Amino acid sequence: MERRELEQTIERIEAAIADIRPFLNADGGDITLEEVTADGVVRVRLHGACTSCAMSPMTMKAGVEEAIKRVAPQIKAVEAVNLGAVV
Repeated sequence: MERRELEQTIERIEAAIADIRPFLNADGGDITLEEVTADGVVRVRLHGACTSCAMSPMTMKAGVEEAIKRVAPQIKAVEAVNLGAVV
């Protein structure tokens, strides 16, 4: 991705995360964008209750990944990173 395209993509991803954040906050969790790689992988960090929730994988796939890919279809994958490890 070119720099300008990357900046626009990050803006769209941040907006998508802002849209789903209230749902995570309602359950005691949160999410932040950590990185968008040059090869189209988005890395997010889950916080609070989301780090230990058994539903986190479903939230990542059906919620976070879907929301991000809707606004940035060029994204290949969305990964959750916690404490330096990919979850």
